Amino acid sequence: MPDFESRIGKLRKRLTSEACPSLLITNFTNVTYLTGFTGDDSFLLVTPEQTLLLTDGRYETQLQQECPGLDLFVRPYRMKMIQAIEKTFKRHKISRLAIESQSMTIKTAEEIKEKVKNIQLKPVGDAVESLRQIKDAEEVAEIRASVALAERVFQVVKASLRAEQTEREVAALLEYQARLFGGAGCSFQTIVGVGPNAAKPHAGLTDARIGEGSLVLIDWGVKQRLYTSDLTRTLAVNKISPKLQRMYEVVLAAQQAGIDAIRPGAKMCDVDAAARKVISDAGLGKKYNHGLGHGIGLEVHEGPRLSAVINDELKAGMVVTVEPGVYQPGWGGIRIEDDVLVTRHGAERLSTLPRELESLGLV
Repeated sequence: MPDFESRIGKLRKRLTSEACPSLLITNFTNVTYLTGFTGDDSFLLVTPEQTLLLTDGRYETQLQQECPGLDLFVRPYRMKMIQAIEKTFKRHKISRLAIESQSMTIKTAEEIKEKVKNIQLKPVGDAVESLRQIKDAEEVAEIRASVALAERVFQVVKASLRAEQTEREVAALLEYQARLFGGAGCSFQTIVGVGPNAAKPHAGLTDARIGEGSLVLIDWGVKQRLYTSDLTRTLAVNKISPKLQRMYEVVLAAQQAGIDAIRPGAKMCDVDAAARKVISDAGLGKKYNHGLGHGIGLEVHEGPRLSAVINDELKAGMVVTVEPGVYQPGWGGIRIEDDVLVTRHGAERLSTLPRELESLGLV
């Protein structure tokens, strides 16, 4: 069971430093992180003395199961959320409120100021997201389970690949296997890029067939319970040229350089630079057009970011992707991605799939 009291205690310390003791949490993922409640349409009010969930009758049974003991304001079906906010704020005499500026709409903020006279709203940005960047032991275990499930799903689907299968079909098989093995589904829309489609890092699915390209790029992840994984492998459809083999080896060396640079205190931009240098030194720098990685957890894209423009330092407990790639429009692309835990002394690659180029031998 996650230690929600500890998480809320850390948040209260952050709010004290902001000189704004109460926060209305409108990001549903942040509500889950702080309470364990997995529903939506519910806001969480954190004050110095209380944690109160503003919800509705649809979730009463679910809330009893997921977070028994949590204080609730269950609004009647005729009461709008803004009315519940108005009533609650007046009861608690809240005059100064921190808000999640990255999720609260302008309309909601204006309604609060209209209904609760003389209230002061202070945007605090990523107050909860910054806490989520550092995973506790239970979260790391959940991510490990998600990664292990994603690997199992991939191995099953890879073993059944045929030249006539389309990108859409392969993605559907990955989703099916994820659910068949007990996962909550895929972490995001799976990317299956054949030939030129692999040149688009976030390619959409098409009816291109596996056998139509020299390489196929598969970017997938599985949601196990609440936590996500994110992996990429590039596979040879059959025997490839020495040039393509060399490009693959460059990307693999870049990924390893990035992993080797990960440790507590390392600047995120420096980790990105370590991988990017390998690709640039090989003359492929212009073909690498995105950051090295991002955090994963309750969401598949969350803080921190391994990027040339981020000077923040890594901390033990962060989990990030390391995913360099090279892309050539009209031809295709190569990307290798693994999930990595920042440990007290360095880094641990959570994913165990082989990283050497595998040939499917399909055509």
